[in-house]
Amino acid sequence: MPEPMLGSWLDTSTARDRARPDQEAGMTRHLARSTDSRAAAPVRIVHLGVGNFFRAHQAWYTEQAHDAGEWGIAAFTGRSAAIADELAPQEGLYTLVTQHPEGNQYSVIGSLSAVHPAADLQALRGYFASSDLAIVTSTVTEAGYRRSADGSLDTADPEVSADIRALRQDPLNGTVTTAPGKFVAGLLARRASEPEATLTFVPCDNISGNGEMVRRVVTELAAAVDPSLVDHIAERVSFVTTMVDRITPRPTVDDLAAVVADTGVDDPAAVVTEPFSEWVLEGTFPAGRPAWEDAGARFVDDIEPFETRKLYLLNGSHTLMAYAGSILGFQTVNEAIHDDRILDWVNQWWDVAARHLTLGTREVDEYRAALLERYRNPKIRHLLAQIAGDGSQKVPIRLVPTIKGDRTKGVLPTGALRAVAAWTLHLRGLGAPVNDARAAEVAPLADGSLEQSVQHVLEWLGLGGDAEVNAETLRLARELESLAGPSH
Repeated sequence: MPEPMLGSWLDTSTARDRARPDQEAGMTRHLARSTDSRAAAPVRIVHLGVGNFFRAHQAWYTEQAHDAGEWGIAAFTGRSAAIADELAPQEGLYTLVTQHPEGNQYSVIGSLSAVHPAADLQALRGYFASSDLAIVTSTVTEAGYRRSADGSLDTADPEVSADIRALRQDPLNGTVTTAPGKFVAGLLARRASEPEATLTFVPCDNISGNGEMVRRVVTELAAAVDPSLVDHIAERVSFVTTMVDRITPRPTVDDLAAVVADTGVDDPAAVVTEPFSEWVLEGTFPAGRPAWEDAGARFVDDIEPFETRKLYLLNGSHTLMAYAGSILGFQTVNEAIHDDRILDWVNQWWDVAARHLTLGTREVDEYRAALLERYRNPKIRHLLAQIAGDGSQKVPIRLVPTIKGDRTKGVLPTGALRAVAAWTLHLRGLGAPVNDARAAEVAPLADGSLEQSVQHVLEWLGLGGDAEVNAETLRLARELESLAGPSH
């Protein structure tokens, strides 16, 4: 969904021709609520993880809501408190730089009413204890939820164990460090202060079924600390599942310099993002929520079709381009998609994926068109080598289900098998370097001849024993190998 044209629009090719007097004099200033935003709203949302994505996504959606003045966010950093130090002199304000192909759009985000370092547990418990609090959001990465391989709380994790001990010994003051520990510490404080108050958790990490994921780890930690809290959670707390999407690169030195040159504001906390943004939510908000739909958020009864659409069309095409594109010598998504061969391969993959989506044809076609527009944005430098990481975790869920689905119908899915072939060559040292948490397991798959490598990879993916799939994947691997370009 395109971003509404709010805030200050500047075509950077002509921005300096419209500079203000203080800019002409070489003067810069810092953001302040008295001149750049409204007064800080009362805190009704707590957020864990003050990263760039959160500030370009959930904080931006809250800023665009017509009732934003009623929904302040108190955000807590991760392990580093640096962003809190940067935002404090700016009263929580920061510049969002939306990088359109034709120039930058600058807007000031004022939805952060307070920013605290991660260790400020007194402030965290204070917010939870307030009846004003309605929502807890989080972006702490998948690892931050401290799960075992089966999705349960990893009680063998030393920090999780330490949190459980601390809360058993002192439920209202014990020192905790993990996200699940902080959630439960907050809920203990809330039950003690406002036992009838309701609350909604809204995890926003890129994990399928993230609402159920958080419900499970929170409930299991609560059971380990105080079993009576489990019933309280079941009665008073809801967990919303979300699908989130917005590319948010790390700001470069040039990006920050552009903010100064084009707006006259020296903002070390500026965030860079793309025009596209999507947020789909499934679940209930018993204590209320901001009007996030004002910025295009969608509230649905079943989120799974939207998660699958993103997984196959966005993530799957990223996987294809990361391996095939880097083998051809390209460095970024933008470079790769401008190559006619890769564009054709991406469309072939999307044709395969579309057969396994339950959303309507029009919605799928519109999403494909939006993806191409995003990929072609020259302002967004999305590195293929970065996307290529951890293929052992991505290829099985992004590609294999469609291959198996097509084979049950007697269809040979060339568009999907090309990505498998490209990953095989990646493991053999072509294109982007291998950076995989399971490298010790998957790297040996590439040993031997190309024919042997293809066979080993297909067997590892659960696709062995299919002569047609084997032959087609080998053909595509040889074709890609013959096209290999210089590494960058």
